[in-house]
Amino acid sequence: MTPQQKPVIGFTCGDINGIGIELLIKTLGDNRLLELCTPVIFANNKVINFYRKSVPEINFNYMSIKELSKVNHKQINIFNCWEEEVAIVPGTLSEIGGKYAVSSLLTAATALKEGKIDALVTAPIHKKNTQSNEFNFTGHTPYFKNLYGVNEVLMLMVAENMKVGLVTEHIPVAELGPQITKEKIISKLQLLNQSLKKDFGINKPRIAVLGLNPHAGDEGLIGKEEEIIINPAIKEAKQQKDIFCFGPYPADAFFARGQYEKFDAVLAMYHDQGLIPFKSLALGNGVNYTAGIGGVRTSPDHGVAFDIAGKGKADESSFREAIYVAIDIFNCRHEIANQRSNPLRKISARMVANAVDEKILEE
Repeated sequence: MTPQQKPVIGFTCGDINGIGIELLIKTLGDNRLLELCTPVIFANNKVINFYRKSVPEINFNYMSIKELSKVNHKQINIFNCWEEEVAIVPGTLSEIGGKYAVSSLLTAATALKEGKIDALVTAPIHKKNTQSNEFNFTGHTPYFKNLYGVNEVLMLMVAENMKVGLVTEHIPVAELGPQITKEKIISKLQLLNQSLKKDFGINKPRIAVLGLNPHAGDEGLIGKEEEIIINPAIKEAKQQKDIFCFGPYPADAFFARGQYEKFDAVLAMYHDQGLIPFKSLALGNGVNYTAGIGGVRTSPDHGVAFDIAGKGKADESSFREAIYVAIDIFNCRHEIANQRSNPLRKISARMVANAVDEKILEE
């Protein structure tokens, strides 16, 4: 991609019986986004047209393409991943919904890895109906780890006022203990540190590390993991990996007292420890970002929402934010790779969109 071109952003459709396609129509139906990127939706014309009926007030125009080398940079592009008729039943968990969600994902992810698109925003899938010999993963994050053949990736939740990474992701709480190792914590800290520098343009990131047990173990009275695993990991990361990290902090007091505001990111030990405060305290709408792969992949921080699917009630705010974050990360990487000016001085995609809104209001 030349510096003058907009990034080509790919979109998966998610579960075709969920809210994914409605989110796409509502978000990309705002033509001002075409000033920031060139959208390519990996789905099927008929599925798109089905959901257009649920939001008739949106003028959603597109063109179909069969080759990614022929995208139209002035319009929304639909890359047809299948041609057959598909039964769509909004709000239903079905084998069909999962099958075509996976078809969209596999096609789009391959395009991302091959460099045919610049970033990918994935719509929600359901973990139950996507399982097959072709897709045997608990979610997007482990799938992309496998696709890129890397030893480790980081699930990083991103908002305007905070970033929270996870040591473990979608695993049962009963299986959590053995997954918390010094090596894994150091690996996640390295990924987080690198991402903050490369993807967000933070030169010397400050990272907070949470404890595993209540009160961060209370000096060994409520668990030993902090003393024998987490503390040594922080010490080694700081001394041998040159990572500016601190902790371990008791999770409840850390968030309740607003200590997260003093750091560029937080590393939580497990899913709910990080995501409950993130979704409660994050300003605006959270975005899920997969750090540690070669490509840029983001998604909204919610699920398929079967209860409102097909009713025109879906809130596209988080999906829109996922697009902004994808564009900003791509641009930041591009600036650093070309050794241009400090990417922090560049205005974000969200700021551009807000400026357009203000200009319209003034007129």
